Amino acid sequence: MQYHTATSFENAVELAQAAKGTTRFLAGGTDVLVQLRGDFVTPDVLIDIKQIPGAADIQWLADGSWQIGAAVSGAQLYEHEALKTEWPGLVEAMNLIGSTQVQGRATLSGNLCNGSPAADSVPAMLAADVSVTIIGPDGQRQVPVGAIPRGPGQTTLKQGEVISSVNIPAQSAAGADAYLRFIPRTEMDIAVVGCAVNLSLDGPEITAAKVAIGAVAPTARAVDSAANAIVGTTLDDAALTALADAVREACDPIDDKRGTIEYRTHVAGVLAQRAAKIAYQRARSKS
Repeated sequence: MQYHTATSFENAVELAQAAKGTTRFLAGGTDVLVQLRGDFVTPDVLIDIKQIPGAADIQWLADGSWQIGAAVSGAQLYEHEALKTEWPGLVEAMNLIGSTQVQGRATLSGNLCNGSPAADSVPAMLAADVSVTIIGPDGQRQVPVGAIPRGPGQTTLKQGEVISSVNIPAQSAAGADAYLRFIPRTEMDIAVVGCAVNLSLDGPEITAAKVAIGAVAPTARAVDSAANAIVGTTLDDAALTALADAVREACDPIDDKRGTIEYRTHVAGVLAQRAAKIAYQRARSKS
């Protein structure tokens, strides 16, 4: 196996283009190195992007949006008080991944590119309307997070393309988000169901919302019908019921040892209601 340390994202792309065989980019390595040690994937070429200038930086831009470098760890996100205040649900989702040691390495971009339907950060990023900047042989492009996963373990990234940053929009003045998951154990487990809700208020009324679910379909997915069910409401009982019904309708889970189709579908509706209540309370506290 050949190991390269990229000096820029353009250099990383050049190295990937010149590589023969299986290529992997290394940011946190919490998935790549596990796959390598378990002989699930043995890359012919490993390209380290951690040393690229800016790759481990968190930038709060003038328009209120955030640019998160591809090598920023979950621990860095959790320790950033301003980001945690603006996007608590997104930061909480990332903070649920793995142990303290894993948190020091795992990245948003890696969690996305691993292609797991149960990735905790992906529903939260979908609800926050996050995009990623991709650099590849054809130049640079920006795409929404929802366009990256293609199926379990698969993404739409082309040969030689690498994510350089995760771009989080400015949170609205009266907006807030939340993420919840269900796992069989109390910690360090893979989500059986995950749900994220992001909403904005005008007084007590919800004026905009996004709802996303994970671990209940081949990829994490935004559920527009669920968001529409609570817009224009004060999150009363009728709205919460409609929200749960829409989320359950959008589920397409599998049966496995961690949960049946019926169980996952039911829990998805419950988590959506709970996450919506948390996001609503957070948004109300801003007024």
